[in-house]
Parts: sequence; C-alpha cells; structure tokens
Amino acid sequence: MSRLSFSHSLLASFLLVAAILGATALGGLITLEEFATRHRESVGDALKYSSAVQQLGERSVDMERSARQFLVLKDPLLRERFEQARGESLTALRTIAALHAPSVSALVDEWRTAAEAAGAALAEGGPAESATDALSRVPPLNEQLAGEVQAQLGQQSQALLEKLDANRGRLAWHVLAAIIAACTFAALTGWWLLRPINRLEAAIEALGESRFDEQVAIPGPADLRRVGRRLDWLRLRLADFEANRNRVLRHVSHELKTPLASVREGIALLEDGVVGELSVEQREVVAILQHNIRELQERIEDLLGYNAAVFHARNLRRRPVMLRALAESVIAEQQLPIQTRNLKVVLHGEPPPFSADPDKLRIVLANLLANAVSFSPRGGEIRVTLSTHPGWVRVDCLDQGPGAAAEEAERIFDPFFQGSRQPEEPRHGSGLGLSIVREFVVAHGGRVGLQPSARGAYFRIELPNER
Repeated sequence: MSRLSFSHSLLASFLLVAAILGATALGGLITLEEFATRHRESVGDALKYSSAVQQLGERSVDMERSARQFLVLKDPLLRERFEQARGESLTALRTIAALHAPSVSALVDEWRTAAEAAGAALAEGGPAESATDALSRVPPLNEQLAGEVQAQLGQQSQALLEKLDANRGRLAWHVLAAIIAACTFAALTGWWLLRPINRLEAAIEALGESRFDEQVAIPGPADLRRVGRRLDWLRLRLADFEANRNRVLRHVSHELKTPLASVREGIALLEDGVVGELSVEQREVVAILQHNIRELQERIEDLLGYNAAVFHARNLRRRPVMLRALAESVIAEQQLPIQTRNLKVVLHGEPPPFSADPDKLRIVLANLLANAVSFSPRGGEIRVTLSTHPGWVRVDCLDQGPGAAAEEAERIFDPFFQGSRQPEEPRHGSGLGLSIVREFVVAHGGRVGLQPSARGAYFRIELPNER
C-alpha cells in the first residue's frame, strides 16, 4: 500500500471493509434463502403425505364396503370397484413409502399383504371369513401409518428447526467475526494513514521552532512521503538561510567594531585635548558622543552574544539537573539587584532530577529572573514555582510589574523587542534576554509562553521530563 496515494489507500480500505461486511451479509442471505427453500419443501411434503394418508383411509373404506357387498351380492361390478379402490390405495401407499422410514416401510408391506390376501379371497370365491379377516387388518394399519407419518414429519420439522438454530448461531459468529475484522482493519488502516500525518505535524512544528537538525522522514502513502521529502528539502534550505543569516550578522558586527574603535579613539583624543583645549559646549558634545558610542558598543556585543547563543543552542550536554538547587544558585547570584530594589523572591517546589543542559538552563533562569527584577517595582515580590506534570517539568515566574499587552505575547520573545508597558524607573536592557530564553528552551524540546495574569508578567517554561 505504500505505493498508493492517500486517497487511493483510503478508498481501498473502505472497499475492503465493505467487502468483508458485504460477504457476511451475502452469506446470511444465502443461509436465509436455503432455510426458506427447505421450509417450503417441508410444507409441501407435509401436505403431500397428509393427503396420501387421507386418501388411503378413504380408499380403504371403499375397499371394505365393495368387498362386503360383493360377498353378499356376487356382483362383478362391485369386484371391479374393490380393485379400483385397492389400486388407488396402493398409489397412496407408494407416496407414503417415499418417506424411506423403516417403520413406515414395514407397515406399508403389511398393508399390501393384507390387501392382496383380501383380493385373492374375493377372486377365488373362498370363504367370506378369509376376506373379512384380511380386510379387518387394514383400518388399524391405516391408523398406525397415519401416526408414523405424523411422527416422521415432526422429526423432519424438528431437524429443520435445529438446523435453523445452528445456522443462526453460525451466522451470528460470522457477523461478529466480520465486525471485529472490519474494525481491526479500519483501526490499523487509520493508524497507518494518521501516523504520517502526525509525523508531518511534528516536522512542521520542528521547522517552526527552528529545529533544523532533525531529518524529515515521513512513512505511509506515496503522496505523503513526497510531501515529507519536500519538507526535508525545505528544512535544509531554512537551515542554510539561518546559517547565512548568522554568518552575515557576525560579519557585519565585526565590521562595525573596527570603525567604532577608531571613532572611540578619536573621541578620546579630543577629550584629552590633543587637538587643542575644548570649550564647555564642546566637552558636552564629546560626552554625548562617548555615551552613544558606548551604547552602540554594547548593542554590537549583545548582538554577537545573541548569535553565539543561537549558534550553540543545539549543542546540549545533558546530565541530571536538580532544578531547585540551580534556581537557588541563580537567585543568590542576583542578590545585589534584588536587595537594591528591596525585592522579595519566593521559591516553591522541588522537582526530582531530570536530564537537561545545566549551563544553558542556568542562563534561562538567570535571564527570566533578571527580566522580573528589572520590571518589578521597589518592594515588590517575585514568585518562582517549580513543579512536575505528566511528561513535563514546569517553571512559573510571576512578578508585580506592569506586565505585557496581550497582543505582544508572541513578539515579546523577538530580539530587541521592547514592550509598550515599561516600568516607571528607567531600565537598561538589550531586549535579547527573553529571546535567548526561548532559544535554549526550544533547543531542549520545551516551550515558553506568557500566561494570562491580573497583575504583572506571568511566564511559564515547560521542559521535557527526561530521566
């Protein structure tokens, strides 16, 4: 089926399931038709044998009446009537003998013997007692034959009902087996068809999260495998574009630092009075230039640092990490700005060890906490909660700052983005801290986002809980 397209595979699956159920339905129809035919035959046989028994009884009465009248009147016409009635009785006997039952055959033979004895006595003109004795045996034989015929018909009817019950049970098992087979095949086909779709979704998600190191290989139908190959081609192109972008940024940053160093050197010479004494207004201009050059230098260094972080984000060195101990270490490192702003950092939770890169995870926690410290008002509180959930380790960080606008929830992780809600006190930041947080979290296979909060910014990080 791997050579078929998705639509052809789906159509083939539907046709096969329909064939399984249709074959079962056809088998049930054949069984029902067979039973109907047997039932019609049984009703016809019952009518035929009952009619034959009735005819035998009537003709036996005619035989006895004709024989007794002949014995008295000696009229040849009465003798002919006897023979005619005996012939019709023998015809009915042949119909009854077709039951092929030993008990019925014995009674038929006995009836014939009695009828032949009566006929012989009438033909030879012997004593009347011989004929009457032979004829007296016929009525009891008729009653016995009627009883045996009814018994045989009852047995045939019972056998037909038993066969119907057996066929019904067999048909029920066939239907159940067909339903199980159809459901099993449908489930397997659904799994076979949906598995590549899930792989496609995962591959697209990986491309969206800039995970270009994972090759895209999609199993399943031919058209989905073709889409997988195109996605892998797209992955390689995006990886090449990303590498070129980082290379250009590093080159541009490096090229900017060289003339920037010359400008700084020139400003330093002006400040030292190498070209002559500066006036007060000139010194103010030089001070402004020095400040802007320093800001530009920091931005260039931040840009280089960010590109270096992005470049090394995929190179993870995993080992067991005690998340609470790491968080306590990060909080201790930032005690100076925390105490300067009279902030309170509350740490909750102690997840068990899990596999991660401790160095990159330290940078994630440090940047997240630094962002909270920068935006928190003096005397505010920062709550950091560590917890575990099925398959995930979660880090929640909530501050009491101005928070972020809902429409900026996605852009807040973009490089150099500054939100519209800023703290009252001026802050100095490059706008790269949260970008680095996202890069390192995504590199771990996790996710980071801004959660709804009535007050402050509420960041949530989720990392795969790998042991």
